[in-house]
Amino acid sequence: MKLISICPSNTELAVYLGLKNDLVALDDFSDWPLELNHLPRLGPDLSIDMDLLESYKPDLVLASLSVPGMEKNVKELEARNIPHIVFNPQSFSDIASDLEVLGKATGKEAETREVLKKYNNTLNTYRAISETIDQHPSVYFEWWPNPIFTPGKINWLSELSELAGAKNIFDDVELASVQTNWEDVFNRDPDHICLSWVGVKQSRMKTSHVLKRANAQDLKAVQNGHLHLLEESLFCRPSPRLLYGLQKLAFILHPTLYPQPKENELLL
Repeated sequence: MKLISICPSNTELAVYLGLKNDLVALDDFSDWPLELNHLPRLGPDLSIDMDLLESYKPDLVLASLSVPGMEKNVKELEARNIPHIVFNPQSFSDIASDLEVLGKATGKEAETREVLKKYNNTLNTYRAISETIDQHPSVYFEWWPNPIFTPGKINWLSELSELAGAKNIFDDVELASVQTNWEDVFNRDPDHICLSWVGVKQSRMKTSHVLKRANAQDLKAVQNGHLHLLEESLFCRPSPRLLYGLQKLAFILHPTLYPQPKENELLL
């Protein structure tokens, strides 16, 4: 099949299912794995060149509403009668369901069963370890600094936190993404602060962004040196690579309880 992915999480979903060689074009932001760098690019995920996309005569295009604004692309795909699937995952189980849908659409049912077995085994292993931890430290994830956005309860990072033996400090808000302010974060006083700004590389984030905020030095996380710079690609994209993000965070929080992260065993 000729597959086109128009957002990074879907590219990673396809690669996880062994469909790397079926991809013929990608959005500009798909950056994993590196072996796909040679593929033609169709523009940013919210400004896909639909004429160029259509010229590749794809058998299937993978879109996702987990990217705010993707609706415009979906409407254009519908208008042009281009075969497509639209995903909208918010949890690990949603990602598993998306793998099943994609596996069925591409005739990879047998491969999907094997992939899901490995996927679920990893989740079950981490869930079992998490259940042995009496005190789960609170974690604040910052998706964007100004205005501040953070994941709420209806988001994979609340589930990932729990599996990592922690608690998302905003899991009391029944939203996928929460716009808040520094005063609210400060009053919740998290045990750990994790910066993972959407679309921003880890090298461009600095702990100074937090430390210069009002009264930041009074926070438990700051006093204990628990400010973490996390790779956006491992925490902000609803793809199977979240498993590697889970491994990394769990080991950061509980290095004596969880194994060291090993991405190759999960995804290659």
